Amino acid sequence: MQEIGGLPACPVETTLMMIGDKWKILILRDLMPGTKRFGELKKSIGSVSQKVLTAQLRDMEDKGLVSRKVYAEVPPRVEYSLTELGKSLFPILDAMRVWGESYKAQSK
Repeated sequence: MQEIGGLPACPVETTLMMIGDKWKILILRDLMPGTKRFGELKKSIGSVSQKVLTAQLRDMEDKGLVSRKVYAEVPPRVEYSLTELGKSLFPILDAMRVWGESYKAQSK
């Protein structure tokens, strides 16, 4: 399919371009309940490196999925939240959760 305005013509491909990464899905999952600091995200996600988490958060911020707020404190405090666009992905993540639960139940 041809690209339209820099985005793939296929809507599924567009969605995958936005969130089609293991870490992005886990970041979205962990930010759904609310705002988190960088350290909280790193701890809740687990095996992601600081470098990769930083790069993923920056990309998600650039795409408008995550907002970043820096507080002028020493040491600096940085908090991440989902934007309205990021929150609009909730039904997709919820469908993935339901499918995963169903798959796990069948695999026993």
